Parts: sequence; structure tokens; C-alpha cells
Amino acid sequence: MALSPGESPGFLLWHATLRWQREIAAALAPLDLTHVQFVLLACTWWLNSQGEHPNQLALARQAGTDVKMTSQVLRTLENKGLVAREVDPADTRAKRLRVTDAGADLAPRAIAAVEGADAQFFRPVPVEDAVALLGRLARPGS
Repeated sequence: MALSPGESPGFLLWHATLRWQREIAAALAPLDLTHVQFVLLACTWWLNSQGEHPNQLALARQAGTDVKMTSQVLRTLENKGLVAREVDPADTRAKRLRVTDAGADLAPRAIAAVEGADAQFFRPVPVEDAVALLGRLARPGS
């Protein structure tokens, strides 16, 4: 028996995701970042803060993004002066990534903006419940 849209988990997830994406985009707009630019900048910043200088493949794995799209977005971040791609001494074909001073200044502000938008979006649900459900959906079998 077919479910009505209001009873379909997938349909509701679709609408919730669209609303969440709009709210994240609005939070990032004053910082001149798209959502994907934010994710790649924040992941690079975090990995750098852990002493890592990932290549594009490692960053794409961390972020859960397509490798080709990651390269294109990194080019934009590089043009904005937020990320630098440097030759990896261990593999001259690979580029190691590091946030620039401007990127290191922007990343924590962008993270705070996104965390604020997330807090507002998820306010109706206890955070531990949201994290538990989304963790199960993001990593089934874990």
C-alpha cells in the first residue's frame, strides 16, 4: 500500500534536507562561501589542525565528496586565497593542501555560522537523538 507524502520517510527527509540546505546557504552567504566550499575548507582546516596535509583524494574521502568536483571546488578556494595546493615532496604528481592565513581566519567563523544554523534547524529534536539517528542513516551497519 502506497504511503501518503506525509507518511513517507524518504519524502519527509527530502523536504527536511531542502530546508536545511537553504538555511545553511543563508548562513554562509555573508561569508561568500557555498556549502561545498565550506565543507572542503572546514575539512582542510581541521585536517591541517591535526598536523595533516591531505592531498585532494584524502580530502574528498574525509568530506564524502566526488574527487573531480573536489578538485574544481578547491580551484575556486585557491582563487579566493583560502587554500593553497603545494607539490607533495613524496609524490610530485600529488598536491598537498593547506589553508592560507585567510582560510584559517574564515574557517572557524564559517563553522560557527553553520553550527548556529544547525542548532536552530535541529532545535525541535534533542541533539543526541538527531546525532544517533543521522549517524545510523549515514553509516548503516556501524
